[in-house]
Amino acid sequence: MQTPSFTPTDLNDGFVVAITIEAKPGDEDSVATILDVMVEPTMAEPGVKLFLPYRSPGNPALFFVFELYVDAAGWAAHEKTAHFKEAVAGLLPRVTRRERVPFVPFTPLSTSARNSAPRAG
Repeated sequence: MQTPSFTPTDLNDGFVVAITIEAKPGDEDSVATILDVMVEPTMAEPGVKLFLPYRSPGNPALFFVFELYVDAAGWAAHEKTAHFKEAVAGLLPRVTRRERVPFVPFTPLSTSARNSAPRAG
């Protein structure tokens, strides 16, 4: 697997998908395994910058996945891969919730513009 190297600017340029997954009781470790198996083939995709699954230390049934793609087409291509389809087929019967929310970056105000901007309140 290739080790990516990105600057903060690189990481704020792309298409993000934030995924929350909640496993059914008794299926927590199966969900963790499915997400773990997804990392290597997903990171090998040309349109993927990052695929980072997390597990809540306070609730082992709760997972968060941070996905960063080059663009929306990268996400669409990911959803067509065999490893994605296999993972989803394995996940769906084991989860009570799967929420996927896409995000795109915005350009924050520069420091000088922020300092001169009107303040609320």
